[in-house]
Amino acid sequence: MSEHILTARHLVKTYTQRSGRFGFGTTQVKALNDVSIDLRVGSTLAVVGESGSGKSTLARCLLQLQPLDSGEVLFLGRDLAKMHASELRDARKDLQMVFQDPFASLNPRMRVGEIVGEGLLIHGLGSAAEQQKNVMAMLKRVGLTEADMQKYPHEFSGGQRQRIGIARALVLHPKVVVCDEPVSALDVSIQAQILLLLKELQQEMALSYIFISHDLRVVRHIADDIVVMYHGEVVEQGKVADIYREPQHNYTRNLLAAIPGKKVANG
Repeated sequence: MSEHILTARHLVKTYTQRSGRFGFGTTQVKALNDVSIDLRVGSTLAVVGESGSGKSTLARCLLQLQPLDSGEVLFLGRDLAKMHASELRDARKDLQMVFQDPFASLNPRMRVGEIVGEGLLIHGLGSAAEQQKNVMAMLKRVGLTEADMQKYPHEFSGGQRQRIGIARALVLHPKVVVCDEPVSALDVSIQAQILLLLKELQQEMALSYIFISHDLRVVRHIADDIVVMYHGEVVEQGKVADIYREPQHNYTRNLLAAIPGKKVANG
């Protein structure tokens, strides 16, 4: 078996934007320009870059939430883009996402038990009693209570809502979880708690993470490998320790220099 659980090769994604004085013209913007990445089994690959670098587009394209112009995404050796709808639906059970804004990603009209259990219902996993038992167990594991199942998202803090989002993703026992800026909307003290929870769950459930972030300070505490993106292209990649110790690209050096108290060699 390959040590890579998910591999992307030569991904290209282009958007058409209106341009010109009155918006009558159009320009092509390459959100992804020949992007290739490898996610090792049981590891965390961080994808870092500033807003507009293409990292969130990459996250959505990896999960086939947006169509690619070209390229392939191999999950356990199979190209997701070439799967039939029913095959892709089955694969999605193993490919889950934790979103940036825990409030916007939770349906305000659904109770927490329904939100977390929705995936089990969609995929027909277990009886109603088994589904409820699994939801309860996962909520407890992320630090919530049985009573929370009956509450609505607005009754929780930002950190608690992100725990609900994590429970929703992990109740299906996926193999790969894409975390799209999962702590950027949270206070620094809460960020540390959520990062610790994600690391603990990764070890317990043998998860592989793709961790999207603009913050290299956060990434250092969770990632094994890093991909640095700039204007839709990968400009640097390698082990976390190597990138922090000796960044090769000026853009990476600038990102590191933005970390308070971090000194970066000019190379």
